[in-house]
Amino acid sequence: MSARPEVRQFLHEPTSTFSYVVWDPQTRRAAVIDSVLDYAENAGRTGTDSADGIIEFVRREGLEVEWVLETHAHADHLAAGAHIRDRLGGTTGIGEGIRTVQRHFRDVYNLERGFLPDGSQFDHLFADYETFHVGNIEARAIPTPGHTSDSLTYVIGDAAFCGDTLFMPDGGTARCDFPGGSASVLYHSIMRLYELPDETRLFVLHDYRPNGREYRNETTIGEQRGGNIHVRDGVTEAEFVERREGRDRTLDLPRLIIPAVQVNIRAGRLPPAEDNGVAYVKIPIDRPGDFSQSYSGESA
Repeated sequence: MSARPEVRQFLHEPTSTFSYVVWDPQTRRAAVIDSVLDYAENAGRTGTDSADGIIEFVRREGLEVEWVLETHAHADHLAAGAHIRDRLGGTTGIGEGIRTVQRHFRDVYNLERGFLPDGSQFDHLFADYETFHVGNIEARAIPTPGHTSDSLTYVIGDAAFCGDTLFMPDGGTARCDFPGGSASVLYHSIMRLYELPDETRLFVLHDYRPNGREYRNETTIGEQRGGNIHVRDGVTEAEFVERREGRDRTLDLPRLIIPAVQVNIRAGRLPPAEDNGVAYVKIPIDRPGDFSQSYSGESA
């Protein structure tokens, strides 16, 4: 039986996002996964109240942060990883696929010459199946592309943090309809997760409360295999691709996609301030082609 880390979830209700603090109860060493920076798009202002709640919890519990992790470059919320790292320390990490995402958005937004699409904005880029530790608990980074090309699932002891690869069983799976996304690739990523023991605890990044139920963020691999509405045991790749692609054709872009990707490919830091001391995000106007084909969204 795998070691069992302690897990505390934090809900950012405006974006239906769950962040996590995961720690080894013996050493009190921890990882923070998918933290959120508050952002008021109508005012162009960021805030740290949500992230500061995580920081307060970590300090109150006497935890030592070793890792500040992202499951992928999110499109529906701004990441607070830089803020967390600046105040608690730790190593920021994301999958090696971030380089592909950075190259794409460097061109979409015509970013400054100093922006390098080499992943150097993060302290560590995880290779596929790379192992690491949170305290004394062994962890590994399982590649789960399909929603985005850089998507990872972090398995820490008996707990898996799957980003947008899977939602709760009644929510299905993430969309796959943008460059870097593929319903067929996502199917195989999910099959990879289904090889984990049925009792593996699975923690999702988003919950959109199907049929108005209460928020939920924790399930198991067994529950997903038995009841995920998009891809449970017995669903073929062809059936899943048809269902997923049909659903994707009905979805709008995530509301915060434009500021989110420009911050998140920088590990949660704002673009560099201009000569007036103010940071700006760019909005492409009438860019050739369909901008909706520029990035994976975060909706079901």
